[in-house]
Amino acid sequence: MGNRNNMDAFEDYEEMDDLEFDGEELPSMEELLNEYEESFGRFAEGEVVKGKIISVDREFVLVDVGYKSEGMIPVHEFKNEAGEVEAAVGDEVEVMIELWDEEEERVVLSKEKAEKIKVWEEIKKIYDEDGMVEGVITNRVKGGFSVDIGLQAFLPGSQADLRPVRNLDELVGKSFEFKVLKFNRKRSNIVLSRRVILEDVREKARSKTLSALEEGKVMDGVVKNITEYGVFVDLGGVDGLLHITDISWGRVKHPSELFSVGDQIKIKVLSFDLERERVSLGMKQLTPDPWTIASEKYPVSTRVQGKVVSLTDYGAFVELEEGIEGLIHVSEMSWTRKIRHPSKVLTVGEVVDAMVLDIKPDSRRISLGMKQVMTNPWEVISEKYPVGTIIEGKIKNITDFGLFIGIDDDIDGLVHISDISWTKRIKHPSEVYKKGDTVQAVVLDIDKENERFSLGIKQTHDDPWKSVEERYAVGTEISGNITNITDFGIFVELEEGIEGLVHISEISTEKVKTPSEAFKVGDPITAKVMNINSDERRIGLSIKRLDMDDDEAIMSEYLKNMDGGSKPTSSLGESLKESLEAKYKDQ
Repeated sequence: MGNRNNMDAFEDYEEMDDLEFDGEELPSMEELLNEYEESFGRFAEGEVVKGKIISVDREFVLVDVGYKSEGMIPVHEFKNEAGEVEAAVGDEVEVMIELWDEEEERVVLSKEKAEKIKVWEEIKKIYDEDGMVEGVITNRVKGGFSVDIGLQAFLPGSQADLRPVRNLDELVGKSFEFKVLKFNRKRSNIVLSRRVILEDVREKARSKTLSALEEGKVMDGVVKNITEYGVFVDLGGVDGLLHITDISWGRVKHPSELFSVGDQIKIKVLSFDLERERVSLGMKQLTPDPWTIASEKYPVSTRVQGKVVSLTDYGAFVELEEGIEGLIHVSEMSWTRKIRHPSKVLTVGEVVDAMVLDIKPDSRRISLGMKQVMTNPWEVISEKYPVGTIIEGKIKNITDFGLFIGIDDDIDGLVHISDISWTKRIKHPSEVYKKGDTVQAVVLDIDKENERFSLGIKQTHDDPWKSVEERYAVGTEISGNITNITDFGIFVELEEGIEGLVHISEISTEKVKTPSEAFKVGDPITAKVMNINSDERRIGLSIKRLDMDDDEAIMSEYLKNMDGGSKPTSSLGESLKESLEAKYKDQ
């Protein structure tokens, strides 16, 4: 395939041997043949030569390299990344002689292989001159990466960066400059390094940075690593530590909340040691310490607003601004409620109103109060519920000593066990009431200083002891049942809650050792009211006096009959009369 035979062209040329063009004599046939043969001698398989495109079709590009016939190259070797053919008739192109067959007058060419040979030569030159080559990391392979530098090269993972790369996929598709570590064309082996370049850059930057370091200098840096105690910052070949305590005047739980690896930040040099290459950095030092003006900004009694940043057993820390936190003690959260833990009323992140109770800038402390921004219910409770007011509420709690009744504004009133009933002997309030019962009570006393609200249930009706003298006059004969028997006497119930005592000395005219020998609880008793003490709530009864009254009545009736003219009819009658007179005379 190709143009017509070159020898035919020479025969045509031979006929024109004596012609001249433009006054110049054409070369002779012998000279042309010599030049033709010399052109064959120049070609060798694997050699890269220049040729000229003489034809382009859908499948092949025909290139003339000065041989007997033209070489054909597949058209795909001329396509760019977009799939467009970059070839035109007349273009010069470098190609490689893949096959040269003189007998068959055939030559096989390759543009791609010529380009690769050229790349190999360029890479060899870069390698020999210790230069750099640019390439794109195409994909991950075992032990590292594959890099396109015109040829396929290998980048070991250890040579990809100064530090081990955590996410290797981040590098794929990126373009970098590399050093050629190894070069072997026969084995088609090229080993690259990016780390060598970075180390060189770092060393130059390090020297420059060290010479420029000075305390108090503000510098730009890049976050290199983040730990729980701080951030390592690359200042330019030199790493400095930004400790967590020097990040902010405020509270920082973990540096990762504020920084990410690769962040560009501005910091201040606090101190450095050139021999040990240790540099301490600060960020909060770029702004004034807020505590220097805290007293002027937050005087006592100032109302403030802040965000809850931490809860402890004893209170809540509230951030008023970056670097200034105040403590609301658990005792300063409510006027009325006894709060066991701040989490019962507050949550982290919540915005609260408070009042400055005390400030100590030297120790960086501010005491705050929540309840102080609200009206103290104890200040108005006496106006709302003056002494003597009857209130109604539910029993919120029952203790050994009384009942707590909810009123309002979280204020509880106490009904002491002694103020539950005028008459009943109550051992425990739960005998009479249960939690949740609604009761009425009278306001007895309000102690604002000690925050005590005293109530009484029995005071909602009159004290039955006030009228007991009217119902049980001294000398009155009463009846009741025995409620209790003791060594010193017998208790008798006159009515519900009202008891009288028959002392052991008032049981009988005869000597009684133990009341329980003659009586038992529940027995009905008739006795005489001897005395009443309403203040001490005591009623004295006597069975003996009632018996004696009966004897006196008998005697009185007898004597009355005697005085009417009747005389004793015997010495026995006379003796009885004398005996009774003597007995009652002694009484």
